[in-house]
Amino acid sequence: MKKIIIILAAVSALFMGQGLASAQELQEVDSLVYKRADLMDAELVGRNILNEVNVKQDASVASAYASHVSKNAGRVISGYRVRIFFDNGQTARAGAASVQSRFEYRHPGVAVYMAYVNPYFKVTVGDFRSKSDAVRMLNSIKSEFPGAFVVKENINYPVIDEEHSYIVVDTVKVLRKAER
Repeated sequence: MKKIIIILAAVSALFMGQGLASAQELQEVDSLVYKRADLMDAELVGRNILNEVNVKQDASVASAYASHVSKNAGRVISGYRVRIFFDNGQTARAGAASVQSRFEYRHPGVAVYMAYVNPYFKVTVGDFRSKSDAVRMLNSIKSEFPGAFVVKENINYPVIDEEHSYIVVDTVKVLRKAER
């Protein structure tokens, strides 16, 4: 919202500096503006509001909804993670467990995955839909885990809560002075 106000203020300042144009001289152009979606109400995070709302419906609707949620709980999508440990030595299992617990302690709320793919133990973190988000995480942990790197993997759907919102695209009408 602030970006839209700033854009409109800049456009109006431009017109005032050049004198007011008549309505016939203005040309309407669509522009895309990227803005953060409104954050979810913190009171609703982790709560099943369907149990708190009194809805009169057939029991089969609630059953179908519960079935849909349980069937899709394990769905994954292609995305990116940051690998912070990768080893196949004799102490690899203990090293992976140590790195995993250290990361969980220092970065609560970030998903951590330990896997064994013969002969390697691997520890990866995060569920990122875009590579740029994964690189941002990599840059923030590079001093703690200097050997970390970004990998493309199947990820779980990222959680939506007060700290994880999605970007939405909005269309704004911009008025420009018509060329003569």
